[in-house]
Amino acid sequence: MPIRREIYTRPPDLCKASPGDIDVSMEIWYNLSRDVIDQLESEGKIQRIGVNFPDAVQGWFVPTYVIKGDEKRGIKPMAPDLKSVFDLPKYKDLFRDPEEPSKGRFYNGVLGWFAEKVNTKKLKAYGLDKYYTNFRPGTSDALVAAIASAYERGRPILFYYWGPTWVLGKYDLTMLEEPPYDPEVWNALIEEENPTRACAFPLETVYIAVNTRLIKEAPSVVEFLKKYRTSNELTSKLLAYMQDNRASEEETARYFLRNYQDVWTKWVPAEVAERVKKAL
Repeated sequence: MPIRREIYTRPPDLCKASPGDIDVSMEIWYNLSRDVIDQLESEGKIQRIGVNFPDAVQGWFVPTYVIKGDEKRGIKPMAPDLKSVFDLPKYKDLFRDPEEPSKGRFYNGVLGWFAEKVNTKKLKAYGLDKYYTNFRPGTSDALVAAIASAYERGRPILFYYWGPTWVLGKYDLTMLEEPPYDPEVWNALIEEENPTRACAFPLETVYIAVNTRLIKEAPSVVEFLKKYRTSNELTSKLLAYMQDNRASEEETARYFLRNYQDVWTKWVPAEVAERVKKAL
């Protein structure tokens, strides 16, 4: 069965393609395009058949050395009592914004992102806008560059990020505690202009979906995809491997097959697993 791989950069691309241009999508971020996915499913054009990873995360992070230090790098703890977003006011000087030294700097997402809007409301709801500037990098690459630069130099930085990503796979980071996700609080946070309460981002379940015709045309492929399952941690580690080694998708796939046999052998029949092992 010939396979063509396509990369879609945002949900609408996938949704336009779903009626017939593609057979499988390995990442359906349902909450980012709920209405369109629901419509395609109700029309019988696509079907979610499994979960790629159940624990995609979003939150506010600091390098772990900020809290615990790093003896190997000669870094002493800078904020040993920093655990939650409510501890941040007393550490504003640690994260000082060079352009507004009376406040700390919070690195938000890129202007216009859904998460950026949520974080902007969180800053106000948590009362942190009095202590921190809401710094929004121009691009995601600029955000990554700021994180990487601070980390490599052992400097403090407070930022929003998400996973799975190579950033979470490569760097030792700690996500700050927030009030637990609460649907009522979350909905108010999204809908109200000036919410007074906030909570953690919900964990995102990222699905695998297929064009419904594939269920009849390639049932063995569908059965394989139903068993396929990764995690935020595993995917982030593999993305970090790609980043560090400048590895291609194929090279990373081979690395995964060699080093994570306890994972993928559960997805296929024993005889298939043996053939793959021999081919490696």
